[in-house]
This record gives sequence, C-alpha cells and structure tokens, in this order.
Amino acid sequence: MSTLKELSELPVKLTSGHRLCAGCAEPIFAKQILLGTQRPLVVSLSTGCFEVSTTVYPYSSWNVPMIHTAFGNGAATCAGVETAYKSLKRQGKIKEDVNFVNFAGDGATYDIGLQALSGAMERGHKMMYVCLNNEAYMNTGIQRSSATVMGADTTTSPAGLESSGKKEFSKDLTAIMVAHNIPYAAQASPHNWKDTVSKAKKGFDCDGPSFINGIVPCPRGWRTPSDKTIEVARLAVETCVWPLYEVVDGEYALTAESERIADGKAEQKPITDWIKTQGRFKHLTEERWAPVVEDMQKQVDRNWEKLIKLATN
Repeated sequence: MSTLKELSELPVKLTSGHRLCAGCAEPIFAKQILLGTQRPLVVSLSTGCFEVSTTVYPYSSWNVPMIHTAFGNGAATCAGVETAYKSLKRQGKIKEDVNFVNFAGDGATYDIGLQALSGAMERGHKMMYVCLNNEAYMNTGIQRSSATVMGADTTTSPAGLESSGKKEFSKDLTAIMVAHNIPYAAQASPHNWKDTVSKAKKGFDCDGPSFINGIVPCPRGWRTPSDKTIEVARLAVETCVWPLYEVVDGEYALTAESERIADGKAEQKPITDWIKTQGRFKHLTEERWAPVVEDMQKQVDRNWEKLIKLATN
C-alpha cells in the first residue's frame, strides 16, 4: 500500500473544475478509486450526475481516455472496449497492460443497467465496475431507486400524512454481484481513503471482473450540510447501515471499522444516529413513525449478523 505522500504525487486523472455540487462525495470517492492503478486507464461513464458534471462541453475534467454511455449500457460499453483491447494486444498493436473502469450511479447500476452489468460480469471481462451509490436518481430529480433505503423521502416516495417515505428495503446488489462468482467484490466509503484505495488496487489487479459499491452521500438529495459529507458516510459504516467488506474468490472478509465492530473493538451505533443527520429522514423523528425506525434497525441488524457469519465461516 502506497503512502499518502506517494499517492499525492501520482498524475491527476480527474481534475478540479467539474460542476458537481459542493460537498458531493462522488469526485472524492472516484479519485480514491483512480489511485488504485498506475497503469494506462480507460474510463467509461454511464449517464448521471458524475458524467454530466465532469464533461460539460466543450470542457472535460478527465486526463485519461473517457467514453460517455447511456444510463443502461455503461457495463456493455466498457466490456466492448476491453474486448477490442484484447484483440489489438493479440495482434501486437498494443504492448502495455491497460485497466478499464466504468463509473455509474445507483439508478444506472441497481435498476436500468443491471442487465448489462450482469452480462459483463458473467462473461468475465477484465474490467472494474464502480457504483457511485447516493441512493436515488439524483441527476433527474431525486426519484427513488432500488438502492434507496427504507423510510427515505424522495420525489417518488414522498413522506406525508399517510406515507413514511420509501416502503421497501434496499436491494443488496453487492451480494448479487458476488453470486456471479467474480474474483473480487467490495463495499467501500469515501471517509476511509486507505480502505478504498486498497480495494481499488485489488479490483484492478484481479484476473477478471471486479465490482465496488461505494456509498456517496448527496447533500442535495440527502439534505445534509455540504461540509458533513464525510461525517455522514462514516456514520453509515459505524451504524452498520453500510458495512465495509470484500469478497475475494468467494471468501468474505470484513475490513476497517466494520472489522473492529465485529471484533468488539468498536461499538455499533444505533441507526438513529445516522437518521438524524439527514433531512430525507426528518419525518421519521415523529413518534407515529417509530415502528418504521424499529423495522429499519431490525433489518440492519439482520444484515449485519448475516455478514458476520459469512465472514467468519
């Protein structure tokens, strides 16, 4: 693992000057992922906040080759470029080793692009897919996605007199990717750069497809102060709403704070500590929605216990 000083001296792949909102976690997390390789890199971007804000014509924040794709076909495009590269390398037209990565939001990953993602993982393309998971379709108006957590107030799951927000628990997409028997899958958070960079390196270095799911708080959609992004991301991990772990060739292992919580070296915080930081959950502080909060806590605890068992077997 490189030191922070060594990482800071590497060429900048994603520059400043993009149009992402103040406090957005996406560029923070993406830069950490990009530090995971020093090889030549090709980036594919599914349509979303990250794509539209880093490629405002006639400008670009990218210092590496980049391809813009539609919402649903980012994985297919990245897989196609990787396939073309392998052909050119067999023909001797390219000598160096090249890495490939697709960045996409949760809407383009959990929902619209799931078919293309599943296909790319199943076919074994040597590429990394990174989900910038801000738990809603932020780019098009904060609509709920299947990554949106239960109880969240969005424009298509509004909280009100008769509604507690989104009714359903979020989909466990990381587990779905693990079920594809890929060499590497992981969950990460921008608050722990060392953990994220380490996982990115493993994903880029593995012999086959890899998947990293990153929680990236959105100040606009989550209704949080722009200077609290990292704090909110950390709380998601400390409450076990978003555990940090990796799966290498089917073997689960908890990492960073999650490993310490499982070992009893750190305390699991209640989900209410996370809820109270975000305006999208403001309604849940009302007494009548207490059963919803209880259900959220129970689901988090069930998922956490299941993950501990997977990591200790």
